[in-house]
Amino acid sequence: MGVERSSPESDAMSDVIFSRRQVADSELPLYRGVSMGEITVVDNPDKARSVRAILLAEAVVGFDTESKPTFRKGEISTGPHLVQLAVERQVYLFPVGCEATHAVLKDVLESRDVIKAGFGLGNDRSALKSRMGIELNNLLDLGEILRGPGHRGTVGAKVAVAHYFGEILLKSKKIGTSNWASRHLDERQMLYAANDAHVALKVYHAWLLDASRKGAISMHSANAQDHS
Repeated sequence: MGVERSSPESDAMSDVIFSRRQVADSELPLYRGVSMGEITVVDNPDKARSVRAILLAEAVVGFDTESKPTFRKGEISTGPHLVQLAVERQVYLFPVGCEATHAVLKDVLESRDVIKAGFGLGNDRSALKSRMGIELNNLLDLGEILRGPGHRGTVGAKVAVAHYFGEILLKSKKIGTSNWASRHLDERQMLYAANDAHVALKVYHAWLLDASRKGAISMHSANAQDHS
């Protein structure tokens, strides 16, 4: 089936009108994400120092983390194992096992001047605090601010991409539950992780334009600060 969009004038500000079922049943074109040439794995101190200034110069970065899944009852997660930060034309993947890059991650994630925008960030604050001693500041969960009256839970990236771009974001469950603690991520893992962060940045800018056009951006800009 096709998915029909209502006019901007008929939508409440920030309300995403698509449901998960509508998106799953749609025949929208595929979302084309980042390529391998747009991904940098930050796995040594020199790389970390070179990207620090780039990330701290941004007003907002796309943000996500990945963790090796737990399968046994009572097993405690040791994640996150990967932190992803996206700017417009590049995504930086920080393997958490590389402790030499932690200082740069701490500088960026604790910065009150850089918004960290992503989806489903409910556990990231406590996980990063317990694993790396990082206090997340200026965090903006897009899944919360995009939620409309038709959504009981938060809005996911798939629904947001369909709403703003009229495209389908493919997410492989097999890759999403793969071993993110591996010292050598394969190409599929890197693309999956990079797109999680980069699509959040793209959705943020689309939402920002939408909210600004409707004259109600100040309320939600303040919301990002409230999550710090």
